[in-house]
Amino acid sequence: MSFAGEVKRELCKAPLQRKCCALAESCGVLLYAGGFTSGEARIVTESEEFASRLPKLFQKAFGVRFDVLPDESGAGKRIFRITAADKLAAIWQALGYDPAQHFALHVNFALLEEEHCRAAYLRGAFLAGGSVTDPRKRYHLELATAHLQVGRETEALLRDMGFEPKDVARGGNSVTYFKHSENIADLLTLIGAPAAAMEVMAAKVEKSMRNTVNRRVNCDAANLEKSVAASQAQVAALTRLAESGAFQALSADLQEVVIARLLHPELSLSELAETFDPPLTKSCLNHRMRKLLQLAKEDER
Repeated sequence: MSFAGEVKRELCKAPLQRKCCALAESCGVLLYAGGFTSGEARIVTESEEFASRLPKLFQKAFGVRFDVLPDESGAGKRIFRITAADKLAAIWQALGYDPAQHFALHVNFALLEEEHCRAAYLRGAFLAGGSVTDPRKRYHLELATAHLQVGRETEALLRDMGFEPKDVARGGNSVTYFKHSENIADLLTLIGAPAAAMEVMAAKVEKSMRNTVNRRVNCDAANLEKSVAASQAQVAALTRLAESGAFQALSADLQEVVIARLLHPELSLSELAETFDPPLTKSCLNHRMRKLLQLAKEDER
């Protein structure tokens, strides 16, 4: 099952206790289902859990039953329809709409005065027209509706609740979406999917740790490459110095450094300093090495 499917499964575990929340959730479902007109209420879903929730939700909210239910095999898309005029009238009235006046549907904010009703509305919107990407791949959650005014008003509702959604028109739909993990996790928690929210945050932590490790590995690799290049340059310069006959004229301290470097070309300067008896400080060894490299450079002339 996809991550979006897991989220919808978790959301469908939310109890149907308050009628006001059932009404708000049903409002979100109808406005984001893409098939709500004065002549029909049509909901299509591939979620088995949502399909099981819908009849109970509409009975709680409107006291109506669907006229058409999905095929009992439950395979593929599941289609729910209400076409009876009396049932549609009851739904429109409960949602505060007048089909003779509302040519463009909108969000009835009178149904969403309480925080729990707002959460229920957004849950319904997600169940009917929402999707979310697996956070291990990328962060993206969206709500898509064919009703442009509904999209604008839902975005305004989310902003009023402290979220920062973005919007885009796509294929005739109004799409409200999020790209930040914090917003996605907070929204999932709000609408009743805290376990999914934890997965989003866990994925963020994992990505952060992986990026930190990669940065350190890249940094270590760069430092190693730099150390190897420096060692090779030192070995080449000291070899030339020794072959020129200038080695015998060096002080005992500098001769010791030449021998140590030529014996241990693979060591970093810090590691090379530890091979002396007694060990030298890196600063001391670096000072002697610079002096030797300067002598080697002068000897080339």
